[in-house]
Amino acid sequence: MRLSGSWVYPRSVVCAGPATYALARAEHASNAARQLLILIPNSHAHSAAGFVGQAGEVEMDGRSFILKRCALTADNAAILREVFAWLRPRTLGLAKSVGCGDRIGLATPGHIQAVRQFACMAPVLAQQSVREMARANRTPVQVLDDATWGVFQEGWRDGFGADADHLKTPEDIEVCAAAGFTLFTFDPGAHVDSEAHHDTQAKYADLPWRDLESAPDEALRRYAGAPFGLDAPAVQRALVKYGRAIAHVARMYRHLKATMGSRPFEVEVSVDETETPTTHGEHYVIAGELRRLGVEWVSLAPRFVGRFEKGVDYIGDLSAFEADLAGHVAVARHWGPYKLSIHSGSDKFSIYRVVARVAGEQVHLKTAGTSYLEALRTVAGCHVDLFKQIYALACERYSIDRASYHVSADISRAPAAHTLTDAAACVAVLEQFDARQALHVCFGSILAAYGDAIRAVLLANEALHEANLAHHIGRHIQPFCC
Repeated sequence: MRLSGSWVYPRSVVCAGPATYALARAEHASNAARQLLILIPNSHAHSAAGFVGQAGEVEMDGRSFILKRCALTADNAAILREVFAWLRPRTLGLAKSVGCGDRIGLATPGHIQAVRQFACMAPVLAQQSVREMARANRTPVQVLDDATWGVFQEGWRDGFGADADHLKTPEDIEVCAAAGFTLFTFDPGAHVDSEAHHDTQAKYADLPWRDLESAPDEALRRYAGAPFGLDAPAVQRALVKYGRAIAHVARMYRHLKATMGSRPFEVEVSVDETETPTTHGEHYVIAGELRRLGVEWVSLAPRFVGRFEKGVDYIGDLSAFEADLAGHVAVARHWGPYKLSIHSGSDKFSIYRVVARVAGEQVHLKTAGTSYLEALRTVAGCHVDLFKQIYALACERYSIDRASYHVSADISRAPAAHTLTDAAACVAVLEQFDARQALHVCFGSILAAYGDAIRAVLLANEALHEANLAHHIGRHIQPFCC
């Protein structure tokens, strides 16, 4: 639909009092910035006074109106969230859910189209880790605002979460809480001792027992003889491996609780980015200790068996994964219920039906980089020269940028950039294991060099970008709807 030289996103049109609000873009400039339009009868010209924009008179059906054109700024987004409560993120509780990370800021409409199509998972539409924010040169406010405008564009009124992912410090908590996030994922990975089987006795005695509010002999009495093979040596190894991480999570939780005050929030605990899998006994001890220390959480991400590498399917024995998952589900039901969170969960198509069958409603699937790759798919199909430059940079940077990821791509096995002679070849390279991982983990370098050009292509080919996202994210959600 059209209004005074602008093309209006039809799902965005909504009224509040005498004013009509909509998201729009210039009708004849496909890469023009989007705008918030506010249409107000002249007799109510004072309405929407808080929004910053340019106002002018327009005639419609013989009546005079004020049309205010507002840039998509942080201030305008904050005011819009005050006007429409459904634009504010909320807690999702134990509802089966899917996290939809967006590294560019334009993916939310496609994410919503996928969620709307299958309607069986509650969406987390603002999700980014502090590490990703730094690499993508974004702030927590920008992440939340980009999701806000996408939710407004699609007229999504069924609620969504906002996940401040992989938080490691109290300072991380403070900036994300101030921005308005509702889910806080604590990552105590730096405090996990993957060498707990060495010098176990000495390390056990040296644990921060004051922070754990316990004594060594008390901990043994609590868990020795519990399920999952927890004899005394196993309890000691579990606490040596995760004791400092447990204490760190408790400190983070208490800081978050004080920071949030009366505002609702929820917590996820993530121990997935570790060298060794989390055994069922270790999970049992982690959950038991966190409960004892007063921590409340809605989801927990253990390190499962097998490999959850970025951008590719699960690598490992599926029957072993199913048995491992079943044990973690049993622990979550004993201490919870709480959801098991599947991190690096995108593109793991071989395990989704297993997870859906074994975990039931107790699951949170976390995706992020795969949506960025769908943006690159759009670029590949529409702008061959730009994609070739992006791919060449990924090949160049992979050996450096891979350092903080668990990946196994070998760039020597990937096609050379000069062999990508047309759009079909560019799109096809996104399905090649090594090339796909290189493009995935080099997103920070790529966005620093080509971010503006990528966004321009996505805006110029908005419908294709959204269709690619809706189809791909839909493939992730559909197995959980059976």
